[in-house]
Amino acid sequence: MTENTSGGAPEPARSPEPSGVDLARVALRAAKDAARARGDAAQQKKQARRGGLRSGARADGRDPMALGSAINRLITERGWEAPAAVGGVMGRWPQIVGEDVAKHCVPEKYDEDERVLTVRCDSTAWATNLRLLAPTLVARLNEDLGHGRVTLIKVQGPGGPARRYGPLRAPGSTGPGDTYG
Repeated sequence: MTENTSGGAPEPARSPEPSGVDLARVALRAAKDAARARGDAAQQKKQARRGGLRSGARADGRDPMALGSAINRLITERGWEAPAAVGGVMGRWPQIVGEDVAKHCVPEKYDEDERVLTVRCDSTAWATNLRLLAPTLVARLNEDLGHGRVTLIKVQGPGGPARRYGPLRAPGSTGPGDTYG
């Protein structure tokens, strides 16, 4: 700082303006920064044309995942845990109810809103037997699936005979039971 001779307050020292080599360094630094910015923009544009960023040597979110992991993630994201679990029960039906019962009774559908499992049996005797076993099966299914997933097993017997349509049928007939008023 230099002293002011007129008033006694010191004047701030002035930094010299860059000149010569210093001016060239400043200009070179500005040019490099501008070139780097243009290069980054061009690189991003090029990657966008190629289909986005590419995965490198290290693991990241863009890497492919195993099929099982992808399916589990999809089930969780969509909220399909309960239907998937019940579908697993339908696949493991013989292990849950036993081989003898599984030979004669097949699960048909599951109503998620009412939490009812519908099972069809091949004879009325097996349908009666399964109705008696229903509370035990509900408890076993809820142990496997989680509490309250199945509240009722609806047992259906065998369906009636197939309706035969042909030239000897009366028009408007509803089948063999239409004469019993």
